Amino acid sequence: MSYAFFTNSPAPTERSAHSIPDRKAIAADVGKNRLAALLVLAAGAEFLLVAVGAFAAAVLYYRLVLQLDYPDTPKYILESLLIATLQLLVSVGLRQYSRIQTQPRHTFLWSGVSAVFFVFSFFISTIFLLKISDGYSRATVMAQAASVIVMVLFARAICFSLLQPAIASGLIDARRVILIGEPSHCLNFSGRVSATGIRTIRSFDLPTFRTGSSAPGHSKVVEVLSHVRELIAECRPLRADDIVILTSESDVPAALALAGALSELPVDVHVVPVGAIDLMAVSRITQFGNMVTMRIFQSPLTTFHRAVKRAFDIAAAIVGLVIISPLFVILPLAIKLDSPGPVLFRQTRHGYNNETIRVLKFRSMTVTEEGDNFKQVTRHDPRVTRLGRFMRHTNIDELPQLFNVLVGDMSLVGPRPHATSQNESFARLISSFSRRHNVKPGITGWAQVNGYRGETDTLEKMQRRVEHDLYYIDNWSFLLDLKIIVMTLFSRKVYWNAF
Repeated sequence: MSYAFFTNSPAPTERSAHSIPDRKAIAADVGKNRLAALLVLAAGAEFLLVAVGAFAAAVLYYRLVLQLDYPDTPKYILESLLIATLQLLVSVGLRQYSRIQTQPRHTFLWSGVSAVFFVFSFFISTIFLLKISDGYSRATVMAQAASVIVMVLFARAICFSLLQPAIASGLIDARRVILIGEPSHCLNFSGRVSATGIRTIRSFDLPTFRTGSSAPGHSKVVEVLSHVRELIAECRPLRADDIVILTSESDVPAALALAGALSELPVDVHVVPVGAIDLMAVSRITQFGNMVTMRIFQSPLTTFHRAVKRAFDIAAAIVGLVIISPLFVILPLAIKLDSPGPVLFRQTRHGYNNETIRVLKFRSMTVTEEGDNFKQVTRHDPRVTRLGRFMRHTNIDELPQLFNVLVGDMSLVGPRPHATSQNESFARLISSFSRRHNVKPGITGWAQVNGYRGETDTLEKMQRRVEHDLYYIDNWSFLLDLKIIVMTLFSRKVYWNAF
């Protein structure tokens, strides 16, 4: 069945643009040129840093480890330039820099690290196959790989920190878009995407569509094609990056036909059902068997990511317990001398998949409440012992949870577990509250290092904590875990509301 297009809007030559925030085409071109220039400079800077880092690593290894003056300078200069060239080719070939506009920081950084591994794997394989590996020190190549990773991370972190504020301020246009739809829908869509640097340069009325056979109404089909040609002619000189057709769900088939007509323009053409914008904002198109589906939510961690996180948890927990082992001798004695009662406090809390776990803490209060009898600690709470006040302020009371990490109930980093009664009460008030349990709870977390710890005596405080926990779940990366651990050790915000 073919689709014929009809419109009740003004004639094509009188087609009006909606009154929405836009820029003139020349201003948009300037923004795109700035973006292109910045990406070229960033790629060039990464090339130079990789070359310098690779050569410097070879020189330092020969000077500091082998106690030699210099390596074979010409050979290692050529090698460093080759590594830098391969890194540039891989980054450009995989469109890593062009995707910076739509990627979070950690994805952009990790893509650079994966490129380094690919480059050195190719380099080592090549010199082995060509039988020229005898002239290269294996330890030097390893030192170069480590140095290049540092250089790539440094270059990309600087690039990202410069690009994102420039996009947010409007100095650089990430993408230019033409909208086709009702004025109110275009205004709403434009406002939502403008914060990401996407600029709406023009919008057009959405034609009304009717399906039918082309044979009886051949003249009408010619009229429709002419109408679409006028639309294409108006869009062509704007040199947009994307055209977005905002349509109601009932008009999706006809909108797809219009998208097919617009495909002759050198742009990305999107069809967005206006009633499903919120749904699509959190969804991803994915392959499921031999079908394509819209995935709304996904498990936060893949099997590989869970294995990496678990391996780090075990290694770090063992190291931590060895380092702080003297405290497990001193603190129990001090707790016993300070107040009567057990040394350790075991409290039932909700963990991964909402399952109950027993969380360990050094006892810091004169009571050991849990379940329905649980009452949150408040500032100047008389139940807190003298030693307990110090332990809670310095987070020392949480150290026994390293054993929870070893047995697998908890992770070093994750949403902090709450007492079961507190969990159940807030789960009824905050719809997304239980999503916190899609990963293992942590000794520290993104909410805690941002100052959202302590008493949650208002719904707003808990909502802010949940927002940060969900941000962590939706944006997890190994680098984010390391960042949170470092912030836990050195950030002042960790100690806010610690009482």
